[in-house]
Amino acid sequence: MVFAAGDSGESDNSASGTGDSGTTPEKFPATRTEAATGTGEATTAFAASYVGVRWSGAKDGAAIRLADGDWQTLASGCATVEDGGTALVAADSATAYSVKAPGGINAVHSLAIDTTDGPDRTFHVPSEPTRVRGVGYLSRPAWGADESKRFKPDGSVNSPETYYPLQIITVHHTATPNDDPDPAATVRAIYEYHAITNDWGDIGYHFLIDEAGTVYEGRYSGDDGIPAFNPDGDLVTGFHSVGYNSGALGIALIGNLDRQAPTDAAKASLIRLIKVICRLQGLDPQAQVTYTNPVNGTKKDTNTIGGHRDYFDTECPGQVMYDLLGEVRTAAARR
Repeated sequence: MVFAAGDSGESDNSASGTGDSGTTPEKFPATRTEAATGTGEATTAFAASYVGVRWSGAKDGAAIRLADGDWQTLASGCATVEDGGTALVAADSATAYSVKAPGGINAVHSLAIDTTDGPDRTFHVPSEPTRVRGVGYLSRPAWGADESKRFKPDGSVNSPETYYPLQIITVHHTATPNDDPDPAATVRAIYEYHAITNDWGDIGYHFLIDEAGTVYEGRYSGDDGIPAFNPDGDLVTGFHSVGYNSGALGIALIGNLDRQAPTDAAKASLIRLIKVICRLQGLDPQAQVTYTNPVNGTKKDTNTIGGHRDYFDTECPGQVMYDLLGEVRTAAARR
Protein backbone atom coordinates (compact mmCIF):
# COMPACT_ATOMS: atom_id res chain seq x y z
CA MET A 1 0.00 0.00 0.00
CA VAL A 2 1.33 3.43 -0.93
CA PHE A 3 -0.53 5.59 1.59
CA ALA A 4 -1.73 4.50 4.99
CA ALA A 5 -5.33 5.52 5.60
CA GLY A 6 -4.30 7.46 8.67
CA ASP A 7 -2.06 9.65 6.51
CA SER A 8 -4.80 10.47 4.03
CA GLY A 9 -7.26 12.09 6.40
CA GLU A 10 -9.98 9.73 5.10
CA SER A 11 -11.32 12.30 2.64
CA ASP A 12 -14.88 11.74 1.47
CA ASN A 13 -14.93 11.11 -2.29
CA SER A 14 -18.43 9.69 -2.50
CA ALA A 15 -20.30 10.37 -5.71
CA SER A 16 -23.33 11.55 -3.79
CA GLY A 17 -21.37 14.10 -1.80
CA THR A 18 -23.12 13.04 1.39
CA GLY A 19 -21.07 12.92 4.52
CA ASP A 20 -20.50 10.55 7.38
CA SER A 21 -18.69 10.83 10.69
CA GLY A 22 -15.67 13.11 10.60
CA THR A 23 -17.09 15.60 8.13
CA THR A 24 -18.39 19.14 8.41
CA PRO A 25 -20.95 20.71 6.05
CA GLU A 26 -19.60 23.65 4.02
CA LYS A 27 -21.24 25.68 1.30
CA PHE A 28 -19.80 26.42 -2.15
CA PRO A 29 -21.45 28.20 -5.08
CA ALA A 30 -23.01 25.72 -7.47
CA THR A 31 -21.46 25.90 -10.93
CA ARG A 32 -23.73 27.46 -13.54
CA THR A 33 -23.16 26.82 -17.24
CA GLU A 34 -24.66 27.64 -20.62
CA ALA A 35 -23.59 25.71 -23.70
CA ALA A 36 -23.50 26.94 -27.30
CA THR A 37 -22.73 25.22 -30.59
CA GLY A 38 -21.07 26.71 -33.65
CA THR A 39 -19.67 30.18 -34.26
CA GLY A 40 -21.32 33.56 -33.76
CA GLU A 41 -22.58 35.34 -30.65
CA ALA A 42 -23.78 33.68 -27.47
CA THR A 43 -25.34 35.33 -24.43
CA THR A 44 -25.59 34.12 -20.86
CA ALA A 45 -28.02 34.72 -18.02
CA PHE A 46 -25.10 35.18 -15.62
CA ALA A 47 -21.69 36.82 -15.45
CA ALA A 48 -19.27 34.18 -16.68
CA SER A 49 -15.97 33.39 -14.96
CA TYR A 50 -14.59 31.43 -17.91
CA VAL A 51 -15.56 30.20 -21.35
CA GLY A 52 -14.37 26.77 -22.44
CA VAL A 53 -14.14 26.12 -26.19
CA ARG A 54 -13.52 22.86 -28.06
CA TRP A 55 -13.21 22.42 -31.83
CA SER A 56 -12.21 19.86 -34.44
CA GLY A 57 -10.04 20.17 -37.54
CA ALA A 58 -7.18 22.65 -37.69
CA LYS A 59 -5.35 23.37 -34.46
CA ASP A 60 -5.01 27.14 -35.02
CA GLY A 61 -7.22 29.95 -36.28
CA ALA A 62 -10.24 30.12 -33.97
CA ALA A 63 -10.82 33.32 -31.98
CA ILE A 64 -13.09 34.64 -29.23
CA ARG A 65 -14.35 38.10 -28.30
CA LEU A 66 -15.84 38.84 -24.88
CA ALA A 67 -18.81 41.23 -25.06
CA ASP A 68 -17.55 44.19 -27.13
CA GLY A 69 -13.87 43.56 -26.47
CA ASP A 70 -11.12 42.78 -28.92
CA TRP A 71 -10.78 39.46 -30.69
CA GLN A 72 -8.22 37.15 -29.12
CA THR A 73 -6.78 34.05 -30.70
CA LEU A 74 -7.88 30.77 -29.19
CA ALA A 75 -4.60 28.99 -28.59
CA SER A 76 -4.75 25.61 -26.93
CA GLY A 77 -3.50 26.03 -23.39
CA CYS A 78 -2.53 23.16 -21.14
CA ALA A 79 -5.40 20.88 -22.12
CA THR A 80 -4.51 19.02 -25.31
CA VAL A 81 -6.51 16.88 -27.73
CA GLU A 82 -5.59 14.79 -30.75
CA ASP A 83 -7.98 16.52 -33.18
CA GLY A 84 -8.41 20.30 -33.31
CA GLY A 85 -7.96 22.27 -30.14
CA THR A 86 -9.42 23.32 -26.82
CA ALA A 87 -9.03 26.44 -24.70
CA LEU A 88 -10.24 27.88 -21.40
CA VAL A 89 -10.56 31.68 -21.50
CA ALA A 90 -11.03 33.98 -18.49
CA ALA A 91 -14.34 35.77 -19.18
CA ASP A 92 -14.04 38.71 -16.75
CA SER A 93 -17.76 38.53 -15.84
CA ALA A 94 -18.88 38.87 -19.47
CA THR A 95 -22.52 38.10 -20.26
CA ALA A 96 -21.93 37.70 -23.99
CA TYR A 97 -19.17 36.39 -26.23
CA SER A 98 -18.57 35.56 -29.88
CA VAL A 99 -16.52 32.80 -31.47
CA LYS A 100 -15.24 32.78 -35.05
CA ALA A 101 -13.31 30.16 -36.98
CA PRO A 102 -11.84 29.94 -40.49
CA GLY A 103 -12.31 27.10 -42.93
CA GLY A 104 -10.74 23.90 -41.73
CA ILE A 105 -12.22 24.27 -38.25
CA ASN A 106 -15.55 22.66 -37.44
CA ALA A 107 -17.65 21.19 -34.63
CA VAL A 108 -17.17 24.24 -32.40
CA HIS A 109 -18.64 23.86 -28.93
CA SER A 110 -18.43 26.44 -26.15
CA LEU A 111 -19.47 26.53 -22.52
CA ALA A 112 -19.87 29.66 -20.40
CA ILE A 113 -18.97 28.84 -16.80
CA ASP A 114 -19.76 30.65 -13.53
CA THR A 115 -18.18 29.15 -10.40
CA THR A 116 -18.48 32.14 -8.05
CA ASP A 117 -22.07 33.43 -7.87
CA GLY A 118 -24.37 30.43 -8.22
CA PRO A 119 -26.73 29.27 -5.47
CA ASP A 120 -25.08 27.66 -2.47
CA ARG A 121 -24.57 23.92 -2.49
CA THR A 122 -23.59 21.96 0.62
CA PHE A 123 -20.58 19.64 0.62
CA HIS A 124 -19.41 17.42 3.47
CA VAL A 125 -15.75 18.27 4.02
CA PRO A 126 -13.33 16.31 6.25
CA SER A 127 -13.31 17.96 9.67
CA GLU A 128 -9.60 17.35 10.15
CA PRO A 129 -6.91 18.56 7.71
CA THR A 130 -6.24 15.98 4.99
CA ARG A 131 -2.60 14.98 4.67
CA VAL A 132 -0.50 12.42 2.85
CA ARG A 133 2.86 11.76 4.53
CA GLY A 134 3.13 15.35 5.72
CA VAL A 135 1.73 17.01 2.59
CA GLY A 136 -1.53 18.79 3.33
CA TYR A 137 -4.12 19.04 0.57
CA LEU A 138 -7.72 20.03 -0.07
CA SER A 139 -9.81 16.97 -0.84
CA ARG A 140 -12.34 17.10 -3.67
CA PRO A 141 -15.22 17.97 -1.31
CA ALA A 142 -13.05 20.70 0.24
CA TRP A 143 -12.86 22.63 -3.05
CA GLY A 144 -16.45 21.93 -4.03
CA ALA A 145 -16.19 19.15 -6.61
CA ASP A 146 -19.67 18.22 -7.82
CA GLU A 147 -19.27 14.48 -8.26
CA SER A 148 -22.31 14.28 -10.56
CA LYS A 149 -20.11 15.73 -13.33
CA ARG A 150 -18.31 12.37 -13.56
CA PHE A 151 -21.45 10.57 -14.69
CA LYS A 152 -23.37 10.31 -17.96
CA PRO A 153 -27.12 11.01 -18.07
CA ASP A 154 -27.80 7.26 -17.81
CA GLY A 155 -25.89 7.12 -14.51
CA SER A 156 -22.80 5.34 -15.80
CA VAL A 157 -19.32 6.72 -15.14
CA ASN A 158 -18.12 8.77 -18.11
CA SER A 159 -14.47 7.75 -17.72
CA PRO A 160 -14.17 4.66 -15.49
CA GLU A 161 -11.04 4.61 -13.36
CA THR A 162 -8.10 2.56 -14.60
CA TYR A 163 -4.85 2.12 -12.68
CA TYR A 164 -1.23 1.49 -13.70
CA PRO A 165 2.14 1.67 -11.94
CA LEU A 166 3.58 5.19 -11.77
CA GLN A 167 6.48 5.83 -14.18
CA ILE A 168 6.80 9.60 -14.60
CA ILE A 169 5.55 12.92 -13.23
CA THR A 170 4.50 15.69 -15.63
CA VAL A 171 4.40 19.35 -14.55
CA HIS A 172 1.83 21.72 -16.06
CA HIS A 173 0.52 25.24 -15.64
CA THR A 174 -3.18 25.98 -16.08
CA ALA A 175 -2.51 29.06 -18.27
CA THR A 176 -5.18 30.94 -16.30
CA PRO A 177 -4.63 34.49 -14.95
CA ASN A 178 -2.05 35.04 -12.22
CA ASP A 179 -2.87 36.69 -8.87
CA ASP A 180 -6.02 34.59 -8.74
CA PRO A 181 -8.38 35.92 -6.01
CA ASP A 182 -10.35 32.64 -5.79
CA PRO A 183 -8.25 29.65 -6.88
CA ALA A 184 -10.81 27.11 -5.63
CA ALA A 185 -13.35 28.66 -8.02
CA THR A 186 -10.78 28.33 -10.80
CA VAL A 187 -10.28 24.65 -9.94
CA ARG A 188 -14.05 24.18 -10.21
CA ALA A 189 -14.01 25.93 -13.60
CA ILE A 190 -11.19 23.69 -14.85
CA TYR A 191 -13.12 20.68 -13.59
CA GLU A 192 -16.22 21.78 -15.52
CA TYR A 193 -14.16 22.51 -18.63
CA HIS A 194 -12.33 19.19 -18.55
CA ALA A 195 -15.32 17.05 -17.54
CA ILE A 196 -18.00 18.66 -19.72
CA THR A 197 -16.47 20.76 -22.52
CA ASN A 198 -13.76 18.21 -23.26
CA ASP A 199 -16.01 15.28 -22.26
CA TRP A 200 -13.29 13.69 -20.14
CA GLY A 201 -15.65 13.05 -17.26
CA ASP A 202 -13.35 14.56 -14.63
CA ILE A 203 -10.58 17.05 -14.04
CA GLY A 204 -7.50 15.92 -15.92
CA TYR A 205 -4.76 16.59 -13.35
CA HIS A 206 -3.99 14.47 -10.30
CA PHE A 207 -3.05 17.52 -8.21
CA LEU A 208 -3.19 21.30 -8.59
CA ILE A 209 -1.23 23.90 -6.62
CA ASP A 210 -2.25 27.54 -6.20
CA GLU A 211 -0.03 30.58 -5.67
CA ALA A 212 -0.36 30.31 -1.88
CA GLY A 213 1.04 26.78 -2.07
CA THR A 214 -2.27 25.05 -1.36
CA VAL A 215 -2.47 21.58 -2.92
CA TYR A 216 -5.79 20.41 -4.41
CA GLU A 217 -6.78 16.80 -5.00
CA GLY A 218 -7.60 16.35 -8.68
CA ARG A 219 -8.71 13.26 -10.60
CA TYR A 220 -11.07 11.01 -8.65
CA SER A 221 -9.29 7.80 -7.64
CA GLY A 222 -11.79 5.91 -5.48
CA ASP A 223 -13.59 6.05 -2.15
CA ASP A 224 -10.62 4.98 -0.02
CA GLY A 225 -9.43 8.49 0.87
CA ILE A 226 -6.14 8.05 -1.01
CA PRO A 227 -5.52 10.82 -3.57
CA ALA A 228 -4.35 9.79 -7.07
CA PHE A 229 -3.58 6.15 -6.18
CA ASN A 230 -5.46 2.99 -5.27
CA PRO A 231 -4.57 0.99 -2.13
CA ASP A 232 -2.20 -1.20 -4.17
CA GLY A 233 -0.13 1.84 -5.09
CA ASP A 234 -1.17 2.11 -8.74
CA LEU A 235 -1.95 5.50 -10.27
CA VAL A 236 -5.40 6.34 -11.59
CA THR A 237 -5.18 7.43 -15.23
CA GLY A 238 -5.79 11.15 -15.73
CA PHE A 239 -6.29 13.35 -18.79
CA HIS A 240 -3.40 15.80 -18.80
CA SER A 241 -0.99 14.73 -21.56
CA VAL A 242 -2.58 13.14 -24.62
CA GLY A 243 -0.84 9.88 -25.51
CA TYR A 244 1.13 9.87 -22.25
CA ASN A 245 -1.50 9.63 -19.51
CA SER A 246 -1.41 6.08 -18.19
CA GLY A 247 1.30 5.73 -15.55
CA ALA A 248 1.99 9.48 -15.67
CA LEU A 249 1.03 11.73 -12.75
CA GLY A 250 0.05 15.29 -13.67
CA ILE A 251 0.60 18.26 -11.34
CA ALA A 252 -0.67 21.67 -12.49
CA LEU A 253 0.39 25.00 -11.03
CA ILE A 254 -2.50 27.46 -11.19
CA GLY A 255 -1.59 30.51 -13.27
CA ASN A 256 0.42 31.39 -16.35
CA LEU A 257 4.13 30.65 -15.95
CA ASP A 258 5.31 31.52 -19.43
CA ARG A 259 6.81 34.87 -18.38
CA GLN A 260 6.34 34.77 -14.62
CA ALA A 261 7.95 32.41 -12.12
CA PRO A 262 5.84 30.43 -9.70
CA THR A 263 5.58 31.89 -6.23
CA ASP A 264 8.02 30.58 -3.65
CA ALA A 265 5.09 28.91 -1.87
CA ALA A 266 3.87 27.17 -5.02
CA LYS A 267 7.35 25.97 -5.94
CA ALA A 268 7.97 24.69 -2.41
CA SER A 269 4.70 22.73 -2.47
CA LEU A 270 5.54 21.31 -5.89
CA ILE A 271 8.94 20.12 -4.70
CA ARG A 272 7.54 18.69 -1.46
CA LEU A 273 4.76 16.82 -3.28
CA ILE A 274 7.13 15.39 -5.89
CA LYS A 275 9.62 14.38 -3.20
CA VAL A 276 6.96 12.49 -1.20
CA ILE A 277 5.54 10.73 -4.26
CA CYS A 278 8.98 9.72 -5.55
CA ARG A 279 10.03 8.35 -2.16
CA LEU A 280 6.83 6.36 -1.73
CA GLN A 281 7.02 5.00 -5.28
CA GLY A 282 10.77 4.43 -5.41
CA LEU A 283 11.39 6.89 -8.26
CA ASP A 284 14.58 8.90 -8.74
CA PRO A 285 13.58 12.53 -9.47
CA GLN A 286 16.83 13.11 -11.39
CA ALA A 287 16.76 9.96 -13.49
CA GLN A 288 16.28 9.61 -17.21
CA VAL A 289 13.90 6.76 -17.95
CA THR A 290 12.10 5.06 -20.82
CA TYR A 291 8.38 5.63 -20.41
CA THR A 292 6.25 2.83 -21.84
CA ASN A 293 2.55 3.48 -22.29
CA PRO A 294 0.93 0.41 -20.68
CA VAL A 295 -2.11 0.70 -22.97
CA ASN A 296 -0.58 0.98 -26.45
CA GLY A 297 3.12 0.25 -25.91
CA THR A 298 4.37 3.69 -27.03
CA LYS A 299 7.89 4.30 -25.71
CA LYS A 300 9.71 7.56 -25.04
CA ASP A 301 13.06 8.35 -23.44
CA THR A 302 12.41 11.14 -20.98
CA ASN A 303 13.02 12.47 -17.47
CA THR A 304 11.24 11.12 -14.41
CA ILE A 305 10.16 14.73 -13.80
CA GLY A 306 9.24 16.45 -17.04
CA GLY A 307 7.11 19.22 -18.49
CA HIS A 308 4.02 18.86 -20.63
CA ARG A 309 5.89 20.20 -23.67
CA ASP A 310 8.19 17.18 -23.51
CA TYR A 311 5.26 15.13 -24.81
CA PHE A 312 3.18 17.49 -26.95
CA ASP A 313 3.48 20.67 -29.03
CA THR A 314 2.38 23.10 -26.31
CA GLU A 315 3.72 26.07 -24.32
CA CYS A 316 2.84 24.25 -21.08
CA PRO A 317 4.13 24.47 -18.34
CA GLY A 318 5.29 27.92 -19.46
CA GLN A 319 8.86 28.82 -20.39
CA VAL A 320 9.85 30.12 -16.96
CA MET A 321 8.50 27.03 -15.17
CA TYR A 322 10.08 24.71 -17.73
CA ASP A 323 13.47 26.34 -17.14
CA LEU A 324 13.07 25.65 -13.40
CA LEU A 325 12.51 21.91 -13.75
CA GLY A 326 16.20 21.12 -13.25
CA GLU A 327 16.09 22.95 -9.92
CA VAL A 328 12.90 21.09 -8.99
CA ARG A 329 14.50 17.71 -9.77
CA THR A 330 17.58 18.52 -7.68
CA ALA A 331 15.55 19.77 -4.71
CA ALA A 332 13.17 16.80 -4.83
CA ALA A 333 16.13 14.39 -4.75
CA ARG A 334 17.60 15.87 -1.55
CA ARG A 335 17.23 13.72 1.53
